[in-house]
Amino acid sequence: MKVPETLKDIVKSKSFRVVMILLAALVLLLICYRVFAAGKEEDAYKMSTEEARLVALLEKLDGVDDATVMITEEEGTAVGAVVLFQGEDGLILRMNILEIAAGALNIPKNAVRVYPVKG
Repeated sequence: MKVPETLKDIVKSKSFRVVMILLAALVLLLICYRVFAAGKEEDAYKMSTEEARLVALLEKLDGVDDATVMITEEEGTAVGAVVLFQGEDGLILRMNILEIAAGALNIPKNAVRVYPVKG
């Protein structure tokens, strides 16, 4: 087994080049991860307290497994809402969700939209 004697011999060796290429690829992957994947959590929508309270209320309904609510406001007052829910889809359940959301937000029922989602 021949052992390289100088730094120049080490740098010229094929093994050294392979290791350097792998290290460069690893650094590039880490940079790509930090730029494209790590910032995703910061862009996520954060529910307001009112939305979280309405979600908790809706999830107590029989047939609603998971709910998401977005409330639209004008000058700090709720004027509309969109409710997405997972669970058994049916007219009675949708009407119950509609009435609870409209009543809790003190807005007209026609200002609330209710949609089932797959999950």
